[in-house]
Amino acid sequence: MRHATEHADVPIAELDTALRGGPFHVALRAAIAARGLPLQRVQHHLSRHGVKVGVTSLSYWQQGARRPQRPESLRAVRALEEILQLPDESLIRLLAEADEHAVAGRPASRSYRSLVEASDVVDRLRAELGWSLDGGLHTLCHHERVRIGARHELVGREAHHIVRAHRDGVDRFVAVHHGDPGSSPRDMRVRALENCRTGRVRWDQDTGVLLAELLFGTRLRSGDTFLFRYGIDDGTAGISREYLHRFGFPGGQYALQVRFDAAALPARCHRFTQHSPAAPRSGRQELSVTWPHRCVHVVEPRIRPGIVGIAWEWE
Repeated sequence: MRHATEHADVPIAELDTALRGGPFHVALRAAIAARGLPLQRVQHHLSRHGVKVGVTSLSYWQQGARRPQRPESLRAVRALEEILQLPDESLIRLLAEADEHAVAGRPASRSYRSLVEASDVVDRLRAELGWSLDGGLHTLCHHERVRIGARHELVGREAHHIVRAHRDGVDRFVAVHHGDPGSSPRDMRVRALENCRTGRVRWDQDTGVLLAELLFGTRLRSGDTFLFRYGIDDGTAGISREYLHRFGFPGGQYALQVRFDAAALPARCHRFTQHSPAAPRSGRQELSVTWPHRCVHVVEPRIRPGIVGIAWEWE
């Protein structure tokens, strides 16, 4: 019995080492081995958690041939932490570290870790405001105008929304703003510009995240449409190099315009997309700054879950 126990301890020891130092695929493979689960059983457990992942994908993940990137895959990773009896965030942390190594030397992009930390903060602040993920609203049209100042800083942005309620009683929207590194959300200003007024405001100083209630002053019935506009004055951080927007649900049109100060025009601009914070950036397309308007823009006819953004380089 002692001999068998010693051999049973080996996978556990390997798992502890892998969870501390990674990489992700080694830790996942060690966790599956330590629990003695064939991949078919892992897949079955995932399906009971409402997550669909193929056995082939699980095999690729533990071999390091592929990395979980899409939102559904990241949900699977969090479920695997529970199924395999691992500490919370242990596998997600290793994915974040792998992503940070992958983007080394590309300071313009936000790291996976910063986006995940901000997402966790947004979830917490939404809960404080009693706001569900979609808030009972479907986006028909969403236009954003971002301003970059003479010091290369994010001065602020304005957003124009057209929404449709898909349940009765919706009377507000919660806006999310994620400032650049070093920003101070307590010093930002929320402006209700049209068909709304500012309600409660919450922020997290460490991540630069701010959430603001925009109250409609009326209760929508299911099927009702509503138009509103708001702005957020920022200007609290240093050099800005990109602006991106994360979408959790499909929707209608999205347009993003970035306007630069005449005294500080970028050398180059491009658009990009990402399926998820862990995914590589794709859909790169060079953008030319128009004159005399000093703007670049992108238009997405149909919103899909993921990230859309514009990045730029300074001389």
